[in-house]
Amino acid sequence: MYEDPQQSLFDDRELTGPLASRLRPRELSEFVGQSHLLGDGKVLRRIIESDQASSMIFWGPPGVGKTTLARIIAGRTKAHFINFSAVTSGIKEIKEVMNRAEQSRRVGNKTILFIDEIHRFNKAQQDAFLPYVEKGSIILIGATTENPSFEVNSALLSRCKVFVLQSLTPEELGQLLRQALDSPKGFGNQKIHITPEMLGAIAGFANGDARVALSTLEMVILNSENETITPEIIDQCISQKSLLYDKNGEEHYNIISALHKSMRNSDVQAAIYWLARMLEAGEDPLYVARRVTRFASEDIGMADSRALEIAVAAYQACHYIGMPECSVHLTHAVTYMSLAPKSNALYVAYEQAKGDAQRMIADPVPLQIRNAPTQLMKDLGYGKGYEYAHDTQDKLTTMRCLPDSLDGHRYYRPTTQGHEARVTERLEQIESWHRQHDQKNT
Repeated sequence: MYEDPQQSLFDDRELTGPLASRLRPRELSEFVGQSHLLGDGKVLRRIIESDQASSMIFWGPPGVGKTTLARIIAGRTKAHFINFSAVTSGIKEIKEVMNRAEQSRRVGNKTILFIDEIHRFNKAQQDAFLPYVEKGSIILIGATTENPSFEVNSALLSRCKVFVLQSLTPEELGQLLRQALDSPKGFGNQKIHITPEMLGAIAGFANGDARVALSTLEMVILNSENETITPEIIDQCISQKSLLYDKNGEEHYNIISALHKSMRNSDVQAAIYWLARMLEAGEDPLYVARRVTRFASEDIGMADSRALEIAVAAYQACHYIGMPECSVHLTHAVTYMSLAPKSNALYVAYEQAKGDAQRMIADPVPLQIRNAPTQLMKDLGYGKGYEYAHDTQDKLTTMRCLPDSLDGHRYYRPTTQGHEARVTERLEQIESWHRQHDQKNT
């Protein structure tokens, strides 16, 4: 379904509906936040004021003004403006609107198509817009809370300018709340008694979301007596904050990345914080435990082999008892990983060997280390020249185990961190032995 004409963006709900709807800005002068895009001389402000909109995507968290900016553009543009729903529209509706837009283009009229929650469109639906964007039948404006790199087709994305909107600061939310108290569309006709500290508490609770801030203020005022706000009412209305976290979305990957990089940087305080952010938002503790297990070998490895043991033990503990009890086991593991000596030598070794393996996938296994279970194989030389290390005094032989094309390649290069310093010494001993004995055999 689509809403048309553009007046449908501004309906009676802005006069009688929820506070957030009543206070929705109609002009840039009323807009709060996004100064990096809308400040004097900034590119998005110039685009809106000059009515020179091109296809663009507004990307940002909820309640930061994505739809409001589209409404402001709708109010200023001379183009035909259509508000399209990504939730209820199918291919048939898309093509119908696109055909109308193409007819308008042929007589010299522009059409701006606004799609809220564009990430909800599937690939086929997004593909339906592409030819019309390419030939200029429509100017597409999309709004999304999800990373458009993941959710918008690359061909469509390449034809759009992405504007990143940021969460509102506590100061900006405070400004918005004071406007709500002063505006006739808000509570300007009432004498609301509320302290700056209480407004600050509401702004902090909103976590950068203007809609949450205004809805909470409205709830607080509606539950007050004699228009006086008490600390008890504030506590009741902001007792539970929902954490910004989507287990399938970008923030999921942002926070697990923050945990991994905090451990890698040996910042134990930050690592514990990001762990708590994930668990308190409802993340599966086994997912976190798996990532910690990977970290134990990728970023610590032979510098402290006990890290892997502790990571696996933490995974087993999470499996046995679950949340919330297993949070302490994960804290144990995360703390150990953060404080352990670091080495990525194992990760680097495998990545280099993987590259060689992919390039030389057909290199034959040297005959001396091939298995020879049949007489035919023995007759063909399988296993010929094999040297059994346990039969030697030093438990070392001069036998070559790499393919001839890779002879002499080194993948594992241990560091001097933690226990890996001892590994370095051992590897140097082995390499020194080979240099001495290889010379004797040449």
